[in-house]
Order: sequence, then structure tokens, then C-alpha cells
Amino acid sequence: MFASVRGSLAAFTAAISATVVAAPATVFADVTIYTGGETGAYHSSFCPVLSELLDKDGVPARCETSSGTADNMKNVSSDLSDFGYGQLDVLALKSGLYGGAERFEKVRVDDVRECLFAVTKTKDLTNFGEVAVRASELTFVLPPEASGSAKTFEFLQKIDPYGLGQGGAIRYAGDTDSAINAAVTDDDTVALFVQFPDPANARFKAIQDKGGHIVPVLDRNLLDQRLGGERVYFAQETQVANAGWLASGTKVVTACTPLVLFTGAPNQMSDKAERADHEAVIAKVKAYRADALLPRQSLFARVIRRTRELSSTGAEKFVSFSEQARERAAPLLEKAREAAERAVDAAKPRLQEGDVPRQ
Repeated sequence: MFASVRGSLAAFTAAISATVVAAPATVFADVTIYTGGETGAYHSSFCPVLSELLDKDGVPARCETSSGTADNMKNVSSDLSDFGYGQLDVLALKSGLYGGAERFEKVRVDDVRECLFAVTKTKDLTNFGEVAVRASELTFVLPPEASGSAKTFEFLQKIDPYGLGQGGAIRYAGDTDSAINAAVTDDDTVALFVQFPDPANARFKAIQDKGGHIVPVLDRNLLDQRLGGERVYFAQETQVANAGWLASGTKVVTACTPLVLFTGAPNQMSDKAERADHEAVIAKVKAYRADALLPRQSLFARVIRRTRELSSTGAEKFVSFSEQARERAAPLLEKAREAAERAVDAAKPRLQEGDVPRQ
């Protein structure tokens, strides 16, 4: 009898095992991860690591170049199952163009941040407030118009309409290095760019060698920005030059914005099976260790070690410099505000008559 029971149990177990083995594994559709330029950090450093992890987990993934964060948002909005890298500040600025913030889900917002740097040869520009109050008389040279740096400048103008927003002389260079070169060559010219604060980057040495200096991009208005309750900018002390035999390393306190990995929001998908698969892929990416997603080369580990987030008290000193510059120029800013309001009021009669003003 017991032998019969054992035999039945063995047969039952074998049948269950056969059923488990025969059950098909989930087959995921191909996923595209949009990055940036071919030589940029998103495409050459971060995406290959994520792609390899997903491939090992049965999710075929490929890295695709793009013109930057805004382009990535456009692509992901068209196919919600894809992913994109980008700057959090650009995500805050451009989400309204691609279905709103609810169209996207931020999958990873880790401790890797890109920092904002303003460069000029003009000696009396030493803080962001001074740049903002003199915006109407300065020339701003930016990297290509589709770049994350250019979109960051657009965001800064949007949140500071009567300061930086008054800057009308804006040019776009062919690349970041060309923008920097213009700023350290021409009078009353400022370049703004966003990048990882690697002190070994030749860009920082070139700025110093050509007589330029970095203006910290730090202001209370920046630190107050939120996207879905999350801070968009952090005050950080970043190293922009390595220590040498005769000099210590150079550090700058400026605003930094998190690197974000985003995708389409699953609740925006109408097909239940696609939504379930997408949620499963998102869960895999969220489960990866933060250090497992860092590029294997030591650069970004060094950047993180050399970048220190300031406490609110530590940031206050640097923010106060910007505020003092704004306070000194308060009458000028008030005039700019009044002029902008008068321009809007003057346009109202034409709008009421159906005359659309030229852009």
C-alpha cells in the first residue's frame, strides 16, 4: 500500500515538474533606450550597462542615439514601452509638449547628477544674480538648440522672467566647446552648459588657460523648483580641476540636476498585456542596485566621491550673493517687469480684433 502511495506521489511530482518545465517563459518585446550624442555619456557610458542587464533578464534592449532629453521624451511619448535618459530639469520643462507629466514615469533618479556651469571672461560677473540682472545687456552663447544645455537655459529663463528671462541676445554654437570659446573671447558674453563635473575634462582647463572663469549657477529660485514633489536642482560642491604640485584642486558650488531614466507611464497604455509586460520591465530596472547601473570605468565613481551636496545652511551663503545682486538691481528689475506688462496690455486690443501678433 505504502509503495503504491509512494509511486503515485512520485508520478504526481513528475507530472508537476514536467508542467513547470513545459511552461513557456515570458517573451518580452524589444526595448529601445534613447540616449544622446554618440560620444556623450548617456550613450557611451550609461546605456550599455543597462542594456546588458536587461538582455540578461530576457529583455532585448538596444541603445539609440538622439539629440537629447527633449528628443527622448518625444520618442518615448510615441512608444510608451521605450526608455530614455535625460536631465530632470528638461523633463520638468518639456513634459507639457508630449502629453503632460502623467505621460511619463521616472524609473530611476539616483545620485548621479549633471551640473550647470556658466562661463565668462567678464570679471565683475561673479554670481548668478549678477548675470540675471544684466541679462538684457549680455550675449548668451549656448550649445546646439536641441541640446540639454540649451533646454536648461530655456527653463532658467522661464522661472526667472524678469531677470534671466530678459536676455534676448542668444546664439547657438555648433558644440559646447565652441560656446565656451566664444564666452572666454568676447566681452559681456556668457556660455552656459550642463555636464558631469569631471575635473579631468579638458574643458575646465581650457576655461582657465584662456582667461575665463566659472560663474556658479545658484539661486533660491532654482533650489525651490519641484517636479512631482521632487527637487529639480541641488546645491553641490563640485571639483573642476585636479590638485597639482603647486596648487590644490579647484572647486565650484553650483546647481546640479539629477540624471533620470524615464519611460512611458503604464497607466497610459490601453492594451492590458502590453501594460503588464511594461510593468514587469519597469520592476526589473527598479530592482537593479544603483552601483550596478554605473559605468564600469572609474570616472563616475570619482565624480560622485568628489561632489558633495551642501546642506541648506551651507547653500544659504552662496544663495545670498545672488539675492544681494538682485536687491541692488531691484529698480531695474521692476522697470523690466512694468515694460513687459505694458507690452502685454498693448497687444490686447489687437488680439481682441483677431490680429495675431508675430512671434
